[in-house]
This record gives sequence, C-alpha cells and structure tokens, in this order.
Amino acid sequence: MAPVHERPGLFISEHLLRSARAAVVAAGPEVAKLARRDVISRRDLTVTSDAQKVTLGIIAVYVVVIAILWNVPYMLVIAFHEFGHAITACCTGGRVKSISLDPREGGVTHMVGGKSAITLPAGYLGSSLIGALLIFCGFNIVASKIASLVLGVCFLLTLWWGKKDWLTIVTILLAVGLLVAFWFISHAEPLRFLVLFIGVMSSLYSVWDICDDLILRKVNSSDASVFAERYGGSSQCWGVIWSIISVCFMAAGIIAGIAAFPQSFAEQEDDSKNFIPTL
Repeated sequence: MAPVHERPGLFISEHLLRSARAAVVAAGPEVAKLARRDVISRRDLTVTSDAQKVTLGIIAVYVVVIAILWNVPYMLVIAFHEFGHAITACCTGGRVKSISLDPREGGVTHMVGGKSAITLPAGYLGSSLIGALLIFCGFNIVASKIASLVLGVCFLLTLWWGKKDWLTIVTILLAVGLLVAFWFISHAEPLRFLVLFIGVMSSLYSVWDICDDLILRKVNSSDASVFAERYGGSSQCWGVIWSIISVCFMAAGIIAGIAAFPQSFAEQEDDSKNFIPTL
C-alpha cells in the first residue's frame, strides 16, 4: 500500500479546531465585556435626553444672538478677561493694583510683577477656559449651582480689585444679583441657562475680539501685539493660535457636558432639590 500522509495533518487540524473552539468559548465572556464597554463609550457621547438636545439648541441660539449683538456692551465678559490677567499675575508672583472696565475701550488691569509670558495670553485664554467650564456646568442644574458659587468668588475678587471703578462695581453687582435671583426660580433650573449663556459668551469672546481687533481692523494695541513684541512672531499669528485654543476649549466643554450629564429635566430637578434646596 502506498503511504498515506493525510492522517497526521488531519489529526493536527482536528486538534487545532477543538482548541480554537475551546478558546472561543473561554473568551466569550471577556469579548462580551469588551463589546459592552465599546457600546457604553459610544453611548456616553450620544445625545439621548431631551435636556441635552435643548441645551445644544440653546447654545446654537446663543451663538447667533451674541454674533448679532456683539457691539452691545459686554462688560461681564470683559471682567472675565481682566480677571484672567489678574489671577495669573497673583499666581506668578505679581500684585494687582486695580481693574477698570470700559464699554467702549474694553478693560485694563494695572499690575506689578508677574510673568508676562503667562499673564498676557491669560486674558483671552483665561476667559475662554472659564467659558468652557461654564458650558460644561450648564448641562446640569447642580453643576450650575456649583459653578455659580465659584463665579461668586471670582466676582468678589474682581470687585475688590476694581473697587475704585463705579462701572466695574455696578456690573459685578448686577451679575451677582442675577445669579442669586435665578437660584430661587423653579429650583434653579433657569440658573443653568444663565451659566450656559455666560459660558458661550466667554468662550467666543477671544475668538471674535481677536478677529475684530487684529484681523479686520488691525488694532495695534492688544495683548497679542504686546506678546509679539516681547517674544517674537506677529500679533496676527498669536491671535490665530489663541483663537484656535479657545475654540478647542469650547468644543471640549460641550463634549464633556454631553458625556457627563445625560439626565433628563426631571432627574436634574430632583437632584437639584437635594443640593442646597431653594423654594
């Protein structure tokens, strides 16, 4: 008889097949877990609740309204801009002498010392970072309550630095008054829309103001122009870079808000009733 060479191969193939089946059966639960994780990760960034849909729609409306009314005095956002300069000056060894707000000329922070490489871009980038955090908190009532408390501290610091400027005082007091009033309306549900509006305004401030000053009108005196004089490059270049960073901050705030707060309006209201409840 001629030798048969298929037998060993066939035996090996059957053995491998049985081993493969056993491995699939053993790995089945782990594969299922990985699949569930993948589904969960995708679901976290999916807009599912009505609250998220409404929030995104309101953000879009805010963007349009702010674009149309951009030339209306925006004192509160200027306050955030100057607060960015002031707080970074304090963190880098400087001292703030005063803050002044002007609806026509903008704001100015008088300070001594500090690291100008940080304090100069901190006006635009600081306000956009604050805006991104407020947008994130604006997706949830409880988070908006916490944000309003932090805002109160920031406002008090700005009020202290701007205590000799009556316009700064009036602006800050009005903002604090709105935050306090919104706490007592429908368990602070409108508060999150106020926080959201301030966040969108702050995030867009650096982008539109840089375009307005440096690209469209090419105003020579700006944080970007001073930064360019001291550290090289052009004011337009730094303005574009800061604008891109601001847009990234805003996008990150929206994505994080969608992922972190999938609750419905009713669920958010129930949570709000248990966190520093109001009438």
